[in-house]
Amino acid sequence: MGPQADAVLADVDLPREADIVVVGGGIVGVSVALTLAQRGISVVLCEKGTVACEQSSRNWGWVRQARRDPRELPLALESRRMWEGMERAGEIQTGFRRSGILFAAEGDDEAAGHERWLEHARPFQIDARMVSGAELDRLAPGAGARWKGALYCATDGRAEPQQAAPAIARAAQRAGATILTGCAVRGLDLAGGRIAGVVTERGRIRCAGVIVAGGAWSRRFLEDVEVTLPQLKVRASVLRTAPLADGPDTALWCRGAAYRRRADGGYTVADGDVTVAPLVPDTVRFAGAFMPAFRSERKNLRIRVDHRFAQEWRESRRVPYDRVSPYERTRVLDPSPDRRYPRDALERLAVLFPMFAQARVVAEWAGMIDVTPDAIPVISAVDQVPGLVVATGFSGHGFGVGPAAGRLAAELATNAVPVVDPRDFRLSRFTDGPRPRPTSGV
Repeated sequence: MGPQADAVLADVDLPREADIVVVGGGIVGVSVALTLAQRGISVVLCEKGTVACEQSSRNWGWVRQARRDPRELPLALESRRMWEGMERAGEIQTGFRRSGILFAAEGDDEAAGHERWLEHARPFQIDARMVSGAELDRLAPGAGARWKGALYCATDGRAEPQQAAPAIARAAQRAGATILTGCAVRGLDLAGGRIAGVVTERGRIRCAGVIVAGGAWSRRFLEDVEVTLPQLKVRASVLRTAPLADGPDTALWCRGAAYRRRADGGYTVADGDVTVAPLVPDTVRFAGAFMPAFRSERKNLRIRVDHRFAQEWRESRRVPYDRVSPYERTRVLDPSPDRRYPRDALERLAVLFPMFAQARVVAEWAGMIDVTPDAIPVISAVDQVPGLVVATGFSGHGFGVGPAAGRLAAELATNAVPVVDPRDFRLSRFTDGPRPRPTSGV
C-alpha cells in the first residue's frame, strides 16, 4: 500500500460548465488549477482517486536543478523559485526547504561527467560546483576521503510529497477552483473537432479547454481521441526509515543508492540506478521510439513480464462513455514494490555511513512513472484537437518542476505569455524532426 497523502476536502457538486477542466490531481494538475484560479479563470479539476494518490505522493521529494537535462533547466529554475515563494508566503505549506543535493563522483569518469554538466548549466548561473575533501565530508560525513568529489548544488532542496500537492490543491480551492475527487473523466466531448466538454462518471461538464495531466494514464486517455503519445511506464520502489538522530541533511545520490532526509527525521531511500520496466503492449508499439533510451540504460534496465501485459491489453479497448471506464476500475495505480533494490541501497548506505546500519524500515512502496523517449516532459497544445493541452511524461522529474510545469500548461491553454519557452516540450517533436533521445554527456 502506498503512502497516504494529506486529505483534501473535495467539492461536492458537479459544475455544469467551466472555462477549463483539468484531468488529474497530481502535483502538475493541482498547480494548473491554482494558476488558473488565481488569474480569475473558471477551472474544475477531476481526479479519479484522491489528490496525489499516485506518483505525486510516492516520489523522492527532491526539488533539484543539478543534473537536469539542459532543456529542463529553465523550468527547474522557475519551479524552485515558486517552491520557495509558496513556503515563504506561509499560506501553502509544502514542507519545502533548501538542503542542497550531492551527486557523488566515485571515479574520474563520473567527475568528468559532472564537469560536463556544469558547462551546460553555466549560462543559467546555477549555484552548483564540485566539492571534495573536508567540504564534502561536512555535507556527507565520511565521504570526503572515499570519493573523488561530488557535484553540489546548495540551492536545491526537498519538499514533502504527501503534503505538497494537497496543500496546493487547497490553495486552488481558496482561489476559486473546484476540486472533484472520485470523479473520473471518461473522455472528451468534441464538437467539430474542438473541445466542447468532458464526460465524467458523474455527468458532463461543458468547457472550451481541457488540460490532461494524468501521469501514467495520459497515453491511454489521449488514444481515445486518436492522439498518439509515445509514453511508457516504469516502476520505482522506495523505502522509508524511522527517524535517525544526527543524520545528514543534504540529499545524496551515489552509485546504487540515494537518500533524502524527511521532515520527521527519517529517510527516503532508493536505488537511483535501476529502472524496472513491465513488458506491456506499448513496449512493442513504441520500441523504435524508445530504442536510444533502451540502449543507453541497458545496464540498469530490468524488463519484467507480469500481469500488466494482460491488464493493459484489456484497458486499451475503447469503452462507451455511458459505461464504467478503466479509470474507475483502477482508481489508484498501487504496484507492489521491488523490495530488493531499496533494501540493497540501504545496505550500501550502511557500509558508506554507519548510522544507516541502525535504520529501521517502516514502510515500502512503489509508483508508476510516466516516461518519454527523450526523458523530458510533454507540455504542449495538441494541434489536431483545438482546446486540448497535455502535461505529462515527466520521466521521474515531475515533482520538482511541478509548480512551473502546471503554470506553463495553464498559460498554453489560455494563450498567455509562457513562463519559459515551451518549444522543447512540444508533442510534435516526436514527428517533426530527428528522433528524440536523452541528452548525452550530462
